[in-house]
Amino acid sequence: MGIKHAKRLFDSKPIACHLYVTDQCNLDCSYCSEYDNSVPHPELGDLISYVDKAADLGCLHMGLQGGEPLLYPHLCEVIRHTRRRGMSVSMSTNGFLLEPSVISDLEEAGLQSIQVSVDRMTPSESTRKSLKTVTRRLKWLKGSSMKVQIAGVLFKDTLDEAQDVLETTLDLGFSSHFRLVHPDPKQAFSVSVGNRDELSGFLEGMMDRKAAGEQIHTTWTILNYQRALLDEQEVDWTCVAGYKYFFVSAFGKFWPCSMLRTETDFLDVTPELLKSYFVKKECQASCGVYCVVSTSLLLEKPLRFGLDELFSRRRAEQTPGLFEIGTPQMATT
Repeated sequence: MGIKHAKRLFDSKPIACHLYVTDQCNLDCSYCSEYDNSVPHPELGDLISYVDKAADLGCLHMGLQGGEPLLYPHLCEVIRHTRRRGMSVSMSTNGFLLEPSVISDLEEAGLQSIQVSVDRMTPSESTRKSLKTVTRRLKWLKGSSMKVQIAGVLFKDTLDEAQDVLETTLDLGFSSHFRLVHPDPKQAFSVSVGNRDELSGFLEGMMDRKAAGEQIHTTWTILNYQRALLDEQEVDWTCVAGYKYFFVSAFGKFWPCSMLRTETDFLDVTPELLKSYFVKKECQASCGVYCVVSTSLLLEKPLRFGLDELFSRRRAEQTPGLFEIGTPQMATT
């Protein structure tokens, strides 16, 4: 963790905010509950006010997401303003709209990290986010000033091709990972999760790759947490969603996380309200919002978290830039 972010381990201010810049998406993946093409894009002025509010509350990092962020016509203006307010900024995208000119614009605006979601080698009914569709676009990202990660969602329909996706993207030189699919806000799964032994086997394979120094872009803490989920083992932790890490909808509603939503206007949020969310939550036992879990476990046991990642870094000495210990991770959708 950098010095700037490390101070948030010892104060009561938030670390990161994830802002939905639009609810619209050009895809309709079965497992996703985070898009709605029936609503318009938010006004730029409103998004700017949400960025300002997050900065005023003390956030150090802003993650931009949707829907599909690249559909938002004023995305670069949001990125520029976020950087002007002193926050680092990342973005999650399906990558379908990436073009050389778009990449150049994002770099010029100051986007520092981009996560491209890729679930399979080929599209299927449940997910169209395939390597077949975006390989050419990923190659345009090679050599970019932005850090690039590839992220996939692991469930029954992706298991048969996930290994090929992982190997191919690693061969292309990108940090990559898959994470177990998580339930929707009603704690229900819209897709078949898949065979537990097969899921566990894939997870173990990622752990082996990480131990060998390959660019598996996830922490040991989250890998072990996912293994505990599969083994139905209880993990004792206190969720910091709504406190150190929170989400803001495209129309300014304060959401403690992407699966726990409120009708509270974000502009009315106070530091005292944020602190009130530092409690164990009923939904956290099987939580799959891994960015929140990671931040929570970092704050729960920072020394253990740091030592685990330091050990991993030493294993990967020949792979510069493999990890940034404790950097807020992007939400995987």
